[in-house]
Amino acid sequence: MITLTTDFGTRDGYVAAMKGVILGIVPGVDLVDISHEVAPQDIHEAAYLVAGVYRFFPPQTVHLVVVDPGVGTERRGLALRVGAHRFVAPDNGVLAPVLEDSDDVEAIALTNSDYWLDDVSHSFHGRDIFAPVAAHLVRGVPLEALGMRIRDPVRLTLPTPRVTERGAEGTVLWVDRFGNLVTNIPADALAPGEAYRVTVGRLTVTGLFTTYGQVRAGQPLALVGSHGYVEIAVREGSAAELAGVDRGAVVRVQPES
Repeated sequence: MITLTTDFGTRDGYVAAMKGVILGIVPGVDLVDISHEVAPQDIHEAAYLVAGVYRFFPPQTVHLVVVDPGVGTERRGLALRVGAHRFVAPDNGVLAPVLEDSDDVEAIALTNSDYWLDDVSHSFHGRDIFAPVAAHLVRGVPLEALGMRIRDPVRLTLPTPRVTERGAEGTVLWVDRFGNLVTNIPADALAPGEAYRVTVGRLTVTGLFTTYGQVRAGQPLALVGSHGYVEIAVREGSAAELAGVDRGAVVRVQPES
């Protein structure tokens, strides 16, 4: 199985070209689209998106991630094994959160062109390098055959929350398509049974809820989302619009008392 995550959208033929290359090498392989609607060149968004879903796929899945503003430059291509999962992507930090998940990591710079297409363009390594490499991994080519082992894959500077006895301060990691603000404040930073006030931008929410249905339509709420982090949402609306914020905004969670 191969998953695909890109910023290509689906209007053009870029994703189809990548899938065509893969199917030409491993006919019948299962291809699963995680998303092709990552904001253009937004490495952080893609990084958190993939990190949030890859572990729900079977072991030995290959995760192909192409958000590549540095295509055609000296940036490396990368193949990773993190635990039982494998990843193929540009070495630009897009796999940084995944690297934090395990100490059981192998990293390979993609230097062996035997596993690329014969004619490599300067502007579409997703088709010409990353897609064929992912396909060859599924075929059984060992990771180490793809190139040179490295110890220094690029890592993003990931924001970390500040947790105290009086609450937590973090940031909005991403805004989903519903306008929900997903933060980096984990559920275990909050004391069970404590009443909290959550502030972000021009929005303050009192209390932590468990479901959207606990508030009226148009009412904001804070809850622990499916990723295990505090989220701010608006039932049938957009918290991003109501709060007037985007990714990177400061979020404060404080006890009401």
